[in-house]
Amino acid sequence: MEEKDICLSPDHPAGVFKPIIKGIARKGLKPVPPEASISLRVDRDVLDSCKSQRVGYQSRMNAVLKAFKEASKNFA
Repeated sequence: MEEKDICLSPDHPAGVFKPIIKGIARKGLKPVPPEASISLRVDRDVLDSCKSQRVGYQSRMNAVLKAFKEASKNFA
């Protein structure tokens, strides 16, 4: 398919990618450090609850642990 074969309509307008790209690749954005792969024992009910939230449950578990780490700094 070539660009001339694409039919634009109000339901399917031309894509504008500059705002999206700017949102993704901002100047001065700090790189994300690599994650480490570990084996971790958690209670079955905790794991089942996290997995029930579907895709991204490991990232959410990491976010909870990170929030706990940050909150613990204030009490140490």
